[in-house]
Order: sequence, then structure tokens, then C-alpha cells
Amino acid sequence: MMFWYGGHLVFWQAALMGLAMVFFLALVIWAIYYFVVTAPRERRQPSQDDAAKTILDQRLARGEIDAEEYGRLRNLLAHEGRIPVDSTNRT
Repeated sequence: MMFWYGGHLVFWQAALMGLAMVFFLALVIWAIYYFVVTAPRERRQPSQDDAAKTILDQRLARGEIDAEEYGRLRNLLAHEGRIPVDSTNRT
């Protein structure tokens, strides 16, 4: 029975344990949120604009288009949704 002698829990010890538990639970909730919601956003696929610019760069590198056509198409991509109708229809 010597174990209980002077072993009663004082208020500050109980409050400290409670705060530690709240901190631990907040850390667990944050970790779940991070790995379920935030991490997949960071691994997202490149946008269509990025893919179009990459294809355009590759076409220039392969010699399918010249620098003038590259610049014209690059400007077209820069103006989202404002693509004029091309009467020459080069393909």
C-alpha cells in the first residue's frame, strides 16, 4: 500500500495530460487531412495549357514548324479562348 502514499494527481498534472492529448489528437487529424486532401493536389496532372505548350515545343524541336509559326502558335496559347479562325488551314 506504499504505492498510493503521496501519489494523488494534482490539478496541473491532469491539465498537462489533457493538453498533451488534445495536441496529439490535433496532430493525428492534421496528418490525415494532409495525406488525404493536400498531398494528391500536389501530384496533380499538368494542365491542358502545359501539355499544349509541351507539344508545341516538341514540334519545334522535331522541325515540324519553324520559329515564326512557333511564335504565332505560342501567342495563340497565351490568349486563352481567343483563337482566331485561320483561313489557310495548315495541317
